[in-house]
Amino acid sequence: MFLTLYILNLIFSVISFKLGFARKLSPLKTVFVYTMLAIGVYLLTIFSIFQLPITESLIVISAVLAIYRFRLHRERKNR
Repeated sequence: MFLTLYILNLIFSVISFKLGFARKLSPLKTVFVYTMLAIGVYLLTIFSIFQLPITESLIVISAVLAIYRFRLHRERKNR
């Protein structure tokens, strides 16, 4: 159960980071950022076990950011 929640939280955190906050970084900085993200997701997963809606929130955040990026891409394409 913990591993499943951790993997789901990590996937949706990476998606949210890439869609909303990621910039072009050097490979070393990118490895550092994703390592810190993995450590932070470990803490979020501990909160998920105590019935806090962490995974559900990450799903909603990913969906909203994906819709935003899609609409932004479509608007730039029309210009």
